[in-house]
Amino acid sequence: MSLESEADKSSDTNDQGWRETVKIVIQALAIAMVVRVFFYQPFNIPSGSMKETLLVGDYLFVSKLSYGYSRYSFPFGLKLFNGRILAGEPQRGDVAVFKLPRDNSTDYIKRIIGLPGDQIQMKEGTLYINGAAVPKKRAGDFLTREEEGPVRRIPRYQETLPNGVSYMVLDSEPNGPFDNTTTFKVPQGHYFMMGDNRDNSQDSRALWAVGYVPYENLIGRAEIIFFSGAVDEPDAFRWWSPWTWPFDIRWSRFFNLVR
Repeated sequence: MSLESEADKSSDTNDQGWRETVKIVIQALAIAMVVRVFFYQPFNIPSGSMKETLLVGDYLFVSKLSYGYSRYSFPFGLKLFNGRILAGEPQRGDVAVFKLPRDNSTDYIKRIIGLPGDQIQMKEGTLYINGAAVPKKRAGDFLTREEEGPVRRIPRYQETLPNGVSYMVLDSEPNGPFDNTTTFKVPQGHYFMMGDNRDNSQDSRALWAVGYVPYENLIGRAEIIFFSGAVDEPDAFRWWSPWTWPFDIRWSRFFNLVR
């Protein structure tokens, strides 16, 4: 009897251990889901439209609390309510993730340049907001290499918006297609978004592709890079070969704030 009792006790202990493990895993997954849905959502950068602020292979956290919640803050974009709740005011210069207006499902990330009611124009590569030129100062070159080609030098400039937010933009093609535009009048309840890689960004200047972004479509503000995974763009980080990881990782970009 004693042997059977000991065996039963051991079995009960093992069962209890498994139940506790499953419980902990479920709780951890629930907490992670709550954090992802309501607070911080991870995103990765698939294109070079925000160079040099964001590079292909960067992984970052986006704060959903920054602008409050709309239907697009939640999975599948279910229309549980109208407008936004706990709404926060987007600021000029924020790097924001939003749903592409033409399909309301594709995630884009750009910088907020124009606020509701603003007039935005590009003239000879200079940004104008409400008729005033945004200060633009040369700040060296951005070095890049695509695939196996040579290193390219792209002119880099520092822009400073009217509210004092400064950041770097790239101008790879003087007088490119988007360097001279008509004047865009941002509708109420909408925002004008632009990529920092000015000649290689499909953004609000392309009214047929992106256009003005409704407030409802904003998901959140990019806050911090937590991982950066590819040294030679556009190669993806090679998860399947651990021996290459030390060379594929951009260690210096870890925990950089997005500005």
